[in-house]
Amino acid sequence: MTPRSVRLLRGFATVGGWTMASRIVGFVRDIAIAAFLGAGPVAEAFFVAFRLPNMFRRFFAEGAFNLAFIPLFAKRLEGEGAEEARRFAEESAAALLAALIALTVLAQLAMPWFVLALASGFGADGKLDLAVAFSRVVFPYILFISLAALFSGVLNAFGRFAAAAAAPVLLNVILVAAMGVGAALDWDMGWTLAWAVFAAGLAQLALVGHAARGLGMTLRLRRPRLTPGVRRLITLGIPAALAGGVMQINLVVGTQVASYFDGAVSWLWYADRLYQLPLGVVGVAIGVVLLPDLSRRVRAGDAGGAAHTLNRAAEFCLVLTLPAAVALVAVPNLLTAGLFERGAFDAADTAATAAALAVYAVGLPAFVLQKVLQPAYFSREDTATPLRFATVSMLVNLVVAVGGAPLIGYLAAAIGTTAAAWVNLALLWRGVRRMGGELAIDARLAQRVPRMALASLAMGALVLGIAELHAAHMPGQQVMGLVIVVAAGAASYAILAGALGAVRLADLRSAVSRGA
Repeated sequence: MTPRSVRLLRGFATVGGWTMASRIVGFVRDIAIAAFLGAGPVAEAFFVAFRLPNMFRRFFAEGAFNLAFIPLFAKRLEGEGAEEARRFAEESAAALLAALIALTVLAQLAMPWFVLALASGFGADGKLDLAVAFSRVVFPYILFISLAALFSGVLNAFGRFAAAAAAPVLLNVILVAAMGVGAALDWDMGWTLAWAVFAAGLAQLALVGHAARGLGMTLRLRRPRLTPGVRRLITLGIPAALAGGVMQINLVVGTQVASYFDGAVSWLWYADRLYQLPLGVVGVAIGVVLLPDLSRRVRAGDAGGAAHTLNRAAEFCLVLTLPAAVALVAVPNLLTAGLFERGAFDAADTAATAAALAVYAVGLPAFVLQKVLQPAYFSREDTATPLRFATVSMLVNLVVAVGGAPLIGYLAAAIGTTAAAWVNLALLWRGVRRMGGELAIDARLAQRVPRMALASLAMGALVLGIAELHAAHMPGQQVMGLVIVVAAGAASYAILAGALGAVRLADLRSAVSRGA
C-alpha cells in the first residue's frame, strides 16, 4: 500500500468515523421521533418540511456546488497559492449567498406550492397547512448548510476532514436535545423539531467556519460579481446542478407516490434512515476524500495512481457495503422493530417500513459504487456526462414508481429508486471504461469481490437463522434480538472474510503501521 493510499485510508477512517457517530445519534433522533410522533400526520408534515431544504441542499451544498468548487479551488491552491485560492472562495461564497437569499425569499412566498410539488397528496387530507408552516421555519437551513458546505470544501481541499465530517453530528445532537427538553416542558414536538433544525444549521456553519479560520481561510464578504472564476464555476456547476436535480426528482417522485398512501411518507423515511447508515458511512467518506485526491492525480498525469486510488476505494466500499446489504435484506423486520417499534410506532408500521427497507437494501451496493465512479468524471471537470446518465435513471425511476403504484402501492417508490440506482451505476461504469485502460479493475479487486460476496451470503444465512430462532423462543424482545443479530453478523463476517481472503490482515497492519 502506497503512502498516498494510507492517507486516503486515514481520510476514509476520519470521515467514516464521524459519519458513523452522526448516524448513531441520528438513529437516536429517529427512534425518539418514532416514539413521539409515530407515522402520523405531524411526523409526515415534518418529514416533508425537512426534506425540502435537504433537497435543495444537493444543488447548493455537497452536490452540484462542491463538485464544481473543489477541483477549481484545489487547482488554485496548488498552482497559484493560498491567497488566490482564498480570493476564489470569497467570490464563490458571494455568488452562492446571493443565490441562496433569493431562493429562500422565493420559498417563503411560494411555500404552499413548494410543498405540493413534493407531496401533492397532502392537499386532500389536511396535512398541507401544517407542512407549510413547518417548512417556513425549516427552509432557511439551506442557507446555513450550503455556506457550511463551502467551508467544508475548503477544508477538504487542504486534506482536513474532521471538522466538516463532525458537523452533521451537531444537527442530530441538537434535535435529540431539543426533543428531550420539549418532552420535559411539554412543548409541541413538531414545532420543537422545526426550530431545532434552524438552530442546528447555524451551529454547523459556526463549526466549519471556525475550522477554516484556523487554516487562514477567513472569508470576507464580497459583492457578488461574475468574475472569470465564478463564470467557470457556474459553467461546471450547471450540469452538476441539473444532474443533482434529476436525482432530486427521483426523491420527489417517491415522496409524491407515498403521499397518496396514509403513513407511507413516514415508512419510507424510516426505511431510508436505516439503509442510509452504511451508505452514509461509506459513501460520504468516499465522496469527500476521493474527489480532491483524484483531482490532484489527474492534473499531475498520474494515471497509475488514479487507477490504484479508484480500485482501493471500490474495495473499501464493497468490503463494508455487501454484508450490510445482505443483512438488511435478510432481517429487515427485526432491525426495524428493534429500533423503532415503541410508543406511537406499532407492528403494522414495522412491517411496512421493513418491506421498503429490504427493497432499498438491494440497491445499496449501486448507491455506494456511484460515489466511487462519479469522481472519475468530476476530477476531469466533466459534469455533463453524469447528467446524461442521471437523466436516464430518472426516467427509469419515474416509469417504475408511478406505473407501479396502482399495482403494488407505496413500495413502487422504493423499487423505482433501487432500479434507477443500478441503471445509473451501469452507465457510469461503461463511461469509466471508455476513459482508458488505466481505470480498469485490477487483479486484487477482481479476486476479492467474489470472496466478499460469499462471506456476506454466508453471514446473511446465519443471521436469518438466528432471527428465526429468536422469534420462536423469545417473542416480543426485539431489542435483545437486534443486539444478538448485529453482534453475530459482525463477528461471523469478520471471520469469514478473513478466512476466504476477502480481507488481508497484512494490509490492515501495513496501513496502521504506516499511518502511525
